Amino acid sequence: MTQTLPPESPSGGTHLILGGARSGKSRFAENIINQAGGGTYIATGRAWDDEMANRIDRHKQSRGDLWQTVEEPLELCLALQTYNVTGGKPVLVDCLTLWLTNLMLEDRDIDAEIAALCDLLPTLDVPVLFVSNEVGFGIVPENAMARAFRDHAGRLHQRIAEIADKVTLVVAGIPMPVK
Repeated sequence: MTQTLPPESPSGGTHLILGGARSGKSRFAENIINQAGGGTYIATGRAWDDEMANRIDRHKQSRGDLWQTVEEPLELCLALQTYNVTGGKPVLVDCLTLWLTNLMLEDRDIDAEIAALCDLLPTLDVPVLFVSNEVGFGIVPENAMARAFRDHAGRLHQRIAEIADKVTLVVAGIPMPVK
């Protein structure tokens, strides 16, 4: 399977990669950047327990020396601005739904954070790949917080997809172009 970076554009290109849990979306995104010679990995996950800490360590080790890993659970725009170097390596953000979870847990203004991210994207010079969990295929959640999360994620994905040069849905390890 040969993958390429998003097409050249003034913004450097944005690619939104969606899929369910364990769908292969992160592997797909990493392969794109590995083929480009590596890049910056902005990790939004937090190690809330030992299992998650072990998972994070395994992911870091599996990426190897082609990657610079930056852990940033909240200030995504600042991290993207920091690594927006003309002619710089591509950036992978994994994942938007963990970032959204962190924002909700910190009681941040979700709409303002999404707007700031969407305003920033067209100004970036480096290609950016976003990985995110598609949570809209399931049933309506039974509690208010889960429904709010699903609604925020849906709006976030729609906004990013509108701006993105490419959108890919990954199902069972198979990437399907959406845009």
